[in-house]
Amino acid sequence: MPKILIVEDDENIRQLLKLTLQSYQYDLVDFDNGQDAYDYLTKEVVDLAILDVMLPGMNGYDILKYIRSIPRLKDIPVLILSAKDKELDKIMGLDLGADDYLTKPFSVLELAARIRSLLRRSKKDEKIIQIDKLFIDLDKRIVKIDDKSVELTFKEFELLKYLAKNPGRAIPREELINQVWGYDFIGESRTLDVHVNSLRKKLGSDYNNCIQSVRQVGYRFVAGEQNA
Repeated sequence: MPKILIVEDDENIRQLLKLTLQSYQYDLVDFDNGQDAYDYLTKEVVDLAILDVMLPGMNGYDILKYIRSIPRLKDIPVLILSAKDKELDKIMGLDLGADDYLTKPFSVLELAARIRSLLRRSKKDEKIIQIDKLFIDLDKRIVKIDDKSVELTFKEFELLKYLAKNPGRAIPREELINQVWGYDFIGESRTLDVHVNSLRKKLGSDYNNCIQSVRQVGYRFVAGEQNA
């Protein structure tokens, strides 16, 4: 379930966005100011961000600049949603790294279509995940550490793939089981723990801490500076 960040200070528009996107089964997190959104992004990752330009605290362009400057965030699709409809405003947003720009007032159906398009494009481009010396080829199902192959079972690879594609996020156990084993899985939930332990061992001492347990929730994948 893609997680979408909404940063919009107009309460009515923010509620409209939430109602619209919830109907498409997206996981949403929203803020009415730029500073709180920035603080959230220093710790978490989302699949797409919708940013208003004129915000209290930090403006949307500042948040966009931050997203594009951080390796773990830089590939997130960003949609600017703004009342600023001048051509120069649109050019500025796109030049700063926005993937799309929609002016207010807007059609909720057009907004939803643009979001679906951005999410599809981002998933198509995400074929390789590389974190320091850890290399994951999603198409060829190859995992390497420091150019040495790591042999994983089918389920171990699926588990690592889903965790690595959602870095920094505390993923509930049920979601992991549904994504890796399927919604009709009727086995024991401990199956997940067994596979996590096996995966940690195969990743070795340099990367086994990338998969962190989150008490009463599930697991989180962290890397780089977060894994220190």
